[in-house]
Amino acid sequence: MAEKTGKVVPVKIEEEMKKSYIDYSMSVIVGRALPDVRDGLKPIHRRILYAMSQLSLTPDKPHRKSATIVGEVMGNYHPHGDAAIYDAMVRLAQDFSTRYLLVDGHGNFGSIDGDPPAAMRYTEARMTRLALEMLSDINKDTVDFVPNYDESLKEPSVLPARFPNLLVNGSSGIAVGMATNIPPHNLSEVIDGVIMMIDNPDVTVEELMEVIKGPDFPTGGIIKGYSGIRDMYTTGRGSVIMRAKATIEAMDATRHRIVVTEIPYMVNKARMVEKIAELVRDKKIEGISDLRDESDRNGIRVVMDLKRDANPNVILNQLYKHTQMQSTFGAIMLALVDNKPRVLNLREMIYYYLEHQKEVIVRRTRFDLNRAEERTHILEGLKIALDNIDEIIPIIRGSKDDAEAMKALISRFGLTEKQAQVILDMRLKRLTALERDKIDEEYNDLLIKIEHYKKILADEQMVLSIIKDELMQIKEKYGDERRTHITHDEGDLDIEDLIAEEDIVITSTHFGYVKRLPLSTYRSQRRGGRGITGITTREEDFVENIFVCTTHHVVLFFTDKGNVYRLKAYEIPESGRTAKGTAIVNILPLKPDERVNAMIPIKDFSDAKYLIFATKNGIVKKTLLSEYDTSRNVGLIAITLRDDDSLIGVRLVDKNEELILGTYNGKSIRFSVDDVSATGRTAQGVKGISLQGKDKVVSMDIVIEGHDVLVVTEKGFGKRINEKEFRRQARGGKGVIIQKITEKTGHLVGLRVIKETDEIMLCTNSGIMIRILASDISKMSRNTMGVTLIKLENDDIVASLAVVSED
Repeated sequence: MAEKTGKVVPVKIEEEMKKSYIDYSMSVIVGRALPDVRDGLKPIHRRILYAMSQLSLTPDKPHRKSATIVGEVMGNYHPHGDAAIYDAMVRLAQDFSTRYLLVDGHGNFGSIDGDPPAAMRYTEARMTRLALEMLSDINKDTVDFVPNYDESLKEPSVLPARFPNLLVNGSSGIAVGMATNIPPHNLSEVIDGVIMMIDNPDVTVEELMEVIKGPDFPTGGIIKGYSGIRDMYTTGRGSVIMRAKATIEAMDATRHRIVVTEIPYMVNKARMVEKIAELVRDKKIEGISDLRDESDRNGIRVVMDLKRDANPNVILNQLYKHTQMQSTFGAIMLALVDNKPRVLNLREMIYYYLEHQKEVIVRRTRFDLNRAEERTHILEGLKIALDNIDEIIPIIRGSKDDAEAMKALISRFGLTEKQAQVILDMRLKRLTALERDKIDEEYNDLLIKIEHYKKILADEQMVLSIIKDELMQIKEKYGDERRTHITHDEGDLDIEDLIAEEDIVITSTHFGYVKRLPLSTYRSQRRGGRGITGITTREEDFVENIFVCTTHHVVLFFTDKGNVYRLKAYEIPESGRTAKGTAIVNILPLKPDERVNAMIPIKDFSDAKYLIFATKNGIVKKTLLSEYDTSRNVGLIAITLRDDDSLIGVRLVDKNEELILGTYNGKSIRFSVDDVSATGRTAQGVKGISLQGKDKVVSMDIVIEGHDVLVVTEKGFGKRINEKEFRRQARGGKGVIIQKITEKTGHLVGLRVIKETDEIMLCTNSGIMIRILASDISKMSRNTMGVTLIKLENDDIVASLAVVSED
């Protein structure tokens, strides 16, 4: 190194570069790119809100030109480009970027399609009501103020932030050598989390996750799986999989459409639609016949019409795989703690916010206490003056100037300079008795307040109680429902233990809608009643399957094509009593021309040994139940069907049991299930009944000794028949008459084996349901018409029946 000469100080270039780059890095980290853990704001956002408050752009005032706000921010607080300031302000006003808006924008502030906002000279803005909560009590010395860039003004180093803005609105930024990406959350949930920590300072991340479920994005959508959320909350880093909300709608019996109504956060809708169109054009996704964006001011709606042979679930999965209908939010919970960047977990974020709030409340209380004490000091001087007014007036009149009068008052009555000045400034109207009473009242009120302020400052629990109360008020005023739905991913923990086991009714309709309801929804009625509306169906739709089980059952769905699918009962969406339910194609990967026509609940695959099948053409098949115990939900072959045949029923059976089949023209046959040899899952089966003419099998059940066989017809007639009236025959016979079929009765709808204490539920084509006690239905012989079970209106007919067992 050369010797020091004059004012030149030689330095090593590596050291200078290192020092300068570190200084630059810290400047970017602290002064530009990262949010403060206390108010969740970067300097630019903090300065925008503070400048707007200084311009009095409160929600009750008119909007002002954005250029005015940008000019105020740039001229007084943020010496950077106007474009950067305007872009930051615009983002605070975009309902698809910010979960809880802090700027109320007026004009074109851009769109979810990536359209840019209008120039700042055209748009206007003001603060939202929630933004006022960020600045609440800022004039009460609640936060530190620091000189602005030219030391001509002061600006807050942090805002009071009366709600946890860092978690609520999230933040993203790229600094030097580090980045932050914090997702937005639901205000109500985050406040509940803060309150949980107030009540229990030792609360764990796992306990906080009971109330803070996960991110809540402004664009809604679906989060797939909890593992990424758990990683983010426990370690500060995690990968959250976001999906568009898409439903499958039936266009007709063979065609469907996919409708997207919510998209992942920060996804450009127009680009997403372009990508889908590109994939369809390049034939990477086949089966979409038409694609259109029907979005309007009421919300997003991207519609994809599918071809007749297209499987909607397969196409939907392809869209998730190849487009931004599924994207990932890489969370990095990085924020400034005491001006140092730190990766924080969920508990730490709430802890530092709570510490900030304690400081805000303490400083506010101290400010109020000082003001109250200053005022009581003045009031004490006024009281002395009023008590001695006859002596004070001559002193003032006899003094040659204010200074002499003040000196005399201080000397005579022991007043301070402030008190003496107030007495000298006092107007004559303060001498009235009324004014004296007002001073006494104000003085006494202030003494009570001072005592209260001192109690707060001496007791941290009172401080926490105030924080809790104020947060509850904010939650009540601004809290809303969660927009983003969180679903369990394959591989996540089984949630069955979290689902209460309760009795439910599951129904499905002819056109493929399914729903579940608590069993208690339906009350028993007398025979011949009118029933209650159990489902509101679309035109020409009607209820086809109905059964009772618990939420913990596995439901096997058998289709007319001989396939079987499975779901847990709680996975079937619950709907209101009159709602039509959810399209089965939305929850099962059915083929376009496939229809569910038999469902069976299973508590445990070891409970019964066999499943027995019956088809429309009178074929029966018996297979071990264990062959259907699989976790695959893509469907299995349940029975191989011959041409023009379809599956009409499935039952659980054991050895030595007997099967009874009922046909459309009122015939039935009873035979032992032992007559049917057990075959493999994909076998065709054997003949169960010989059908005559155009007759077909409509129903099957298992015979129980001592029980009755219930028969119901299309026109609402029914009867109970003693099971002994059905002799046991060999499999494959022609059967015996079970119902006298006339124009008045209509054809046979079904038969069920019941006992005296059971209840029967009937459903009609128009969706009317009735629940009847089995004991109210008359016992009759096989070759009779039966009695009226339900009064039908117009051309309505009974579509299906189910048994509600007493147990």
